[in-house]
Amino acid sequence: MQFKDQLNTVFELNKTPKRIISLVPSQTELLVDLGLEEFLVGVTKFCVHPNYLRKNKTVVGGTKTIHIDKIKALNPDIILCNKEENTKEIVEACKKIAPTHVSEIFTFDDSKNLINEYGEIFSCKTVANIITKSLDEKLNNFQQFIKNSSQKKVAYFIWKDPWMVAANNTFINHLLELNNFKNIYSNKERYPEIDLKNIIKDGNPDVILLSSEPYPFKEKHIIEIKKHCNNANIILVDGELFSMAW
Repeated sequence: MQFKDQLNTVFELNKTPKRIISLVPSQTELLVDLGLEEFLVGVTKFCVHPNYLRKNKTVVGGTKTIHIDKIKALNPDIILCNKEENTKEIVEACKKIAPTHVSEIFTFDDSKNLINEYGEIFSCKTVANIITKSLDEKLNNFQQFIKNSSQKKVAYFIWKDPWMVAANNTFINHLLELNNFKNIYSNKERYPEIDLKNIIKDGNPDVILLSSEPYPFKEKHIIEIKKHCNNANIILVDGELFSMAW
């Protein structure tokens, strides 16, 4: 049977995959929620949810560096990747081993589409439908909750030295918009470097969010940033909550 991934790449499966390698932490967690934990044979060192998973599965490397020999030895039926998390070289290497599905997530709808694709690929459409319906309900309830809230300008930092922010065409920016924030860097693409000294001129945010990942911002960075902005509320946030792909 033929399938398409989110890059519209066609791949074939002769049967429902029973030996799965996931190279994307958030998608590993999704597989567990879809009831597919027993079929996961390989994960990355960053697949920390559920927290016991790495003890029970083979760790095949990180998201940017993998151990090809370990992946081959696991004899996977399918390998799951993500365009942003994994390099093109990793994806091409995986394709030589087994059918490879690559996700690309920019919006909430992309996340739901991925869940439904997994429902088809792994023959768990009923559970996938339950999850997507639950997400729609929760999103609708949240939108009703914030519909009368005032919009605030925001900057979301992901890195230091150089200072880097989340801009347009990122899942983070999409979540900021869902939360009724106006990203002052939405006129830029992806994850641009910015000059911290120009943050007021760039948009003078009401709120500055410092992510816990990929750079582990701490309280000392709040003090540093305060030197360059007026009255912004600077908050340390859990990066997982803004970068989960579903």
